[in-house]
Amino acid sequence: MLKKTMSALAVTAVLAGCAAMDSMMGGGWTTLIEGTRGLDNFNRVGDANWVAADGAIQASSGGKDPGYLVTRQAYRDFAIRAEFWASDDANSGIFLRCQEPNRITDENCYEANIFDQRPDPTYATGAIVKVAPVPNPAPKAGGKWNTYDITAQGDHLVVVLNGQKTVDVHDRKLASGPVALQWGRGTIKWRKVEIKPL
Repeated sequence: MLKKTMSALAVTAVLAGCAAMDSMMGGGWTTLIEGTRGLDNFNRVGDANWVAADGAIQASSGGKDPGYLVTRQAYRDFAIRAEFWASDDANSGIFLRCQEPNRITDENCYEANIFDQRPDPTYATGAIVKVAPVPNPAPKAGGKWNTYDITAQGDHLVVVLNGQKTVDVHDRKLASGPVALQWGRGTIKWRKVEIKPL
């Protein structure tokens, strides 16, 4: 009996050690949004009408200022995988390494933009606003499901929209902070959002 108990304890210790090692080496993906689940993983900033409906977390209206879902945790080096649907007139984005979690802007975060109808198309969908312009012709996200794969590692930022690399840039301005999902206008739906520390 003692041998079996000792053996079970040894297995438990090995598994705990593996889990700790996995955590130190970056671990796996953490799901922030999966279908209609995930609102509890975020703090809300602003007045957007975030709801869980139709298989996604979505917003379609709000106050005069944008609304955000802000992660409760800060991230330094990470990868994000996101599936989103945007209306043609949507103004949205994924904000990275935000410095002030209660005041999200494209100055104190990196913004991977979703904004097909941006008046200045330089930083439209696929760009990092004020850091890396979008390729010409700019890709469009409106009216369909899309994927964003974003990597922030040190000063290296990479954005891939629907399998097309739109940003590959080095910028040292922001090192760490929460991630935020934006509603600015139109309709935005997030069907899946995952994050993995690097």
